[in-house]
Amino acid sequence: MKPSRLLFIAASLLAAVALRAQTAEPQPTVIESEKLDMHSTDTLTTFVFTNKVVVTGTNLKLTCDLLEVVTTRKGDPTATIGKLGAFKSLVATGNVHIVQSDREAACGRAEVLPDDDKIILTDHPVVKDLANGATVTGPKMVLYRGERRAVIEGGTTIALPPVKDLGFDKDKKAPEAPAPEKKP
Repeated sequence: MKPSRLLFIAASLLAAVALRAQTAEPQPTVIESEKLDMHSTDTLTTFVFTNKVVVTGTNLKLTCDLLEVVTTRKGDPTATIGKLGAFKSLVATGNVHIVQSDREAACGRAEVLPDDDKIILTDHPVVKDLANGATVTGPKMVLYRGERRAVIEGGTTIALPPVKDLGFDKDKKAPEAPAPEKKP
């Protein structure tokens, strides 16, 4: 099978994921890499992209060293290339960098689980909100789609935008305390 046909199949697969995850105007999902290895069983199809992997799509750019995509397989199990079914998982490893709108994440491993509507970031994850300058780190982050919720496990550090100085101004005279009331 021609590499361009395999790339089209993989791009079509990930386009469905991008459409499910985004509300922006849909864009085709394109995966580029130096190598693609695709294999199937009677029930699953696995795509393994290696070396200089770049994924672009609707409100998404992902780069990594290795990307493994697993889909269910439908139709005739004896067919050389079966029909692609539901997207089961996407696992990006090695120098993972994800940019989506005004958020950016970097880590060693990102696991996308669409059935669970979550992404798990491990291996030194750092997530930045570029709109407000916040940065969060921790050993394991679980990001939940559509919930505006993240769970950071194993300890965390968060850097937020500055808060105005609420400290003591030594040059400013303190207000006088009111006199105590006299009891009758």
